[in-house]
Amino acid sequence: MNTLATTQDIVRPRPRSAAPSRETDAALIAACRRGEHRAMEALYHQYKRRVFGLVTRIVGPSDAEEVAQDVFVRIYRGLAKFRGDAALGTWIYRLAVNAALTHASRRDRRRHAGEEALAQIPAPTGVQRDPGLASRLEDALRELPPGYRAILVLHDVEGLSHDECAAIMGCRVGTSKSQLHKARARMRELLGPELAAERRQGGRVGRRAGGSGGR
Repeated sequence: MNTLATTQDIVRPRPRSAAPSRETDAALIAACRRGEHRAMEALYHQYKRRVFGLVTRIVGPSDAEEVAQDVFVRIYRGLAKFRGDAALGTWIYRLAVNAALTHASRRDRRRHAGEEALAQIPAPTGVQRDPGLASRLEDALRELPPGYRAILVLHDVEGLSHDECAAIMGCRVGTSKSQLHKARARMRELLGPELAAERRQGGRVGRRAGGSGGR
């Protein structure tokens, strides 16, 4: 598998919790359509963390709250026309990605420098992190086009399959795979020089340590 090995200590797929059944989703959607506030609150609390985490990694922390609010406005407005062709979660991810990409594209056209760093990508509890590498990774993510950021987040951070990514992005599975390959390649280009320098530095330190141990 052609993966971005340099990010694996930081970017790991989240554990996937069991998805609600279609019947459960259908009951929740029907209640929301009837205007039941408890159902609307339940839907919000069920998806708020995933929506906020997804848009944060695409647009950055400074704009995430605004975009997440826009996503839930789109969700509540769109439920009346939701036909159930896709799972509710897939449809919500699609709305979140589209809102985040639209926002990021507009903002990136206005900003060419000084954009706030993306939120730190959480690692599983107990995993040791190199703060310097995390910072460089975030800088590299920030340099990617929004579409590349989206596919990396969906596949490498959220742990979604290419079938799920394609459904969310509205493209073919082959396109999802191709975009991920290009995004990872671009990340390697952005991270390569500094990581190579670190490896050289690490080798010198190792040789010094080995030499002093032999005396």
